[in-house]
Amino acid sequence: MFKSAIIASLVAGAAAFAPAQTGKASTALRADLSKELGAMTPLGYFDPLQLCKDGSQAKFDALRERELKHGRVSMLAVVGYLTTAAGVRFPGAEDIPDGLAAFPALLKSSDGMMVLYQMAAFFVMAEICNRDASEVTGVTPEFIGDYRNGALDFGWDKFSDEEKLKKRTIELNNGRAAMMGIWGLVTHEVMGVSILPGGYLPGQ
Repeated sequence: MFKSAIIASLVAGAAAFAPAQTGKASTALRADLSKELGAMTPLGYFDPLQLCKDGSQAKFDALRERELKHGRVSMLAVVGYLTTAAGVRFPGAEDIPDGLAAFPALLKSSDGMMVLYQMAAFFVMAEICNRDASEVTGVTPEFIGDYRNGALDFGWDKFSDEEKLKKRTIELNNGRAAMMGIWGLVTHEVMGVSILPGGYLPGQ
C-alpha cells in the first residue's frame, strides 16, 4: 500500500514539471501548458505519459494540485525518515525501530496502536483542512495549492510577485526531489542496501 501511494505520487508529478499557474485559468480549448510555471530547463514542460496531451487546463490544474500535495507529504516523510534514522525519538518511544520496521513494532502494544490511531486521525484532519475552502470562507485561492483560506499567512502577502514566484518554484522542485528521495530511501531499505552515511541501514 505504501509503495502504491508513492508510485501514484510519481505518476501525478510526471504530468507537469511546474508550481501552480500564476494567473487565472485559461478559457481556451487548448491551453499552452509549456508556459506553466516550473517548466524549466533541461526538460521544459515534461509530460511523458501524455496525461495532458489534450491541453486541458482543468486536468492540468487537478494534476498540479496532486503533485503539490504529494510533494509536501514527501518532504515531511524524508525529514521524518532521516530524523528517526539519526536516533531521534519521542519520549517513551526509544525502543521503536526506525524505517519500515516501526509499523509492525507499533502493532505489538496497546500504546503503539494508540500512536497509529492518532496518526490516522491526524491524516484525516490534515486532508479535511488542507484544501480549497473558498465556498465556505469566500476567499479565492491565489494559486493552485493555496490552502491558506484567509486564515494563514506568515508574511506571504508582503512578498513581491517575483518573490512569490520564486518560493513557489522552490516548493514544487523540493517536493519533486522529496518524492524521488523517499522512494529511494524506502527502496534501498527493502533491498538491504544502505545509502546513508556510515553504511547505516534503517529498520535492521
